[in-house]
Amino acid sequence: MKQEDSVRLTIVMTSDIHGNVLPISYNDNSYKPHGLAKIAALVNKIREKKGIDLLIDNGDLIQGTPLTYHYCKINNEGPNPIIEILNYLEYDALIVGNHEFNYGTEILNRAKQEAKFPWLTANILNSQDRECYFGKPYLIKEVKNGIKIGVLGVTTQYIPCWEDYRNIQGLIFEDAVTATQKWVRHLREVEHVDIVIVCYHGGFEKDLESGEPIGKITGENEAYEICQNVEGIDVLLTGHQHRVIENKLINNVLVLQPGSHGKYLGIVNITMQRKDKWKVKSKSSRVEPVKEAAVDQRVVAIISNYERDTQQWLDKPIGTIRGGMKITNPIEARLRETPLVELINKVQMEASGASISCASLFIEDVKSIKEKITMRDIVSNYIYPNTLRVLKVKGRDIKDALERSATYFERYDGKAVRVKGKDGINAFHHYNYDMWEGIEYKINISKEEGNRIEDLKYRGKQLDMEEEYEVVMNNYRAAGGGEYKMFKDKPVIKDIPTDVSELIANYIIERRNINGEVNNNWSVVY
Repeated sequence: MKQEDSVRLTIVMTSDIHGNVLPISYNDNSYKPHGLAKIAALVNKIREKKGIDLLIDNGDLIQGTPLTYHYCKINNEGPNPIIEILNYLEYDALIVGNHEFNYGTEILNRAKQEAKFPWLTANILNSQDRECYFGKPYLIKEVKNGIKIGVLGVTTQYIPCWEDYRNIQGLIFEDAVTATQKWVRHLREVEHVDIVIVCYHGGFEKDLESGEPIGKITGENEAYEICQNVEGIDVLLTGHQHRVIENKLINNVLVLQPGSHGKYLGIVNITMQRKDKWKVKSKSSRVEPVKEAAVDQRVVAIISNYERDTQQWLDKPIGTIRGGMKITNPIEARLRETPLVELINKVQMEASGASISCASLFIEDVKSIKEKITMRDIVSNYIYPNTLRVLKVKGRDIKDALERSATYFERYDGKAVRVKGKDGINAFHHYNYDMWEGIEYKINISKEEGNRIEDLKYRGKQLDMEEEYEVVMNNYRAAGGGEYKMFKDKPVIKDIPTDVSELIANYIIERRNINGEVNNNWSVVY
């Protein structure tokens, strides 16, 4: 066989960067081995050593850090710094993730226009003409020896269950599997590509080994079904779940998922062989940690002004909290009320006028706040650009929501309190454990799920299961996000479009001095 009849290709991917550029934690600027600055150094090293035939980002790129928040919400006069970095690295395409919509269509469309690469997704359509909203759903790239790679983008169809409806008006989210079937067939039969790579901003709904469902099948993650039911895919690049998956085959489809926050780079190697036409001879995938990588100084330069302004904004004191808000450890912060969650609920209730509120602590490692509070304290703990809605719900909806929250804990075994699936892919996300104000209740984790809520009262009386109540919550929860189906499609009494982090800051700025206090209206017992 002639040398030119066998070709080795290298495909590199990132996913779920969430605005992380520098190897730091914005909580305290301590070192964290992640981010695009390290990714860039590794990408350039691979490119110089053996070349890169395709460089893809798989979505959830432009949201997630104080840097991106400051750019999107405080000062966005210049180009989007995250897009500038991908332009510098000469990415071939971005797959649209669910968090791309978080800051609204103006920021989204500006970022797309500034990109020197296409934004791909086959199943997000314009409702007027049902055409792909972001343009062509796929990219065809001709590489070594005329080999044609077809790259198809697909996005989790579950976005309407999370996103503020203002940010997705006029869009249709088509079934991901159906769209993938349609466009893979097109790539094979019409475009006659030699390789099909599907880039799906979504994850796996089933165990990769057994094929057994991982929790409830909701349509949020459909990678396993895509592998099983769509013919003609060579490689499926995935994301959204923040998992590390490498060198796995499902129905002869090679799958890969490179974690999150720029901790890993995903790499696919494909050997092509030609007889009558090019065919895949072998394929493998792996993740490469960026821990030992250098920091690309060009990337540092690109964001230097943005980073300087962000740091100054983060460190500006906005008020005083008498006694501070001390967090002892992550589990304790969910076993009983803390001044931080009480503050969030108070802010939500004042902003909305509702007498009942629910809120969660989004991250596991919740940070204590000293007496002098800064914007860093707020945005490091309240990390999502959520807004608020007031829903009219029945008492039984509140009870059902509390029971859903109570599944955060494993049943008490008499030894230790444990969070469900803390270290596994079935982990109960911290942002789905709500703590309530305006009602009184206990969570008895010695009992079975569905029967854990005790002494549920409103204003000193037993909560009426048929009575209607007005409850304020963030837009993610109000849309039913986190499997809170009891809230989905409930009447919206009021919509507060201001970001909750901004509401918290304004609440403190107006008062200058507040007390770090709790009323202990709820607790976990066992």
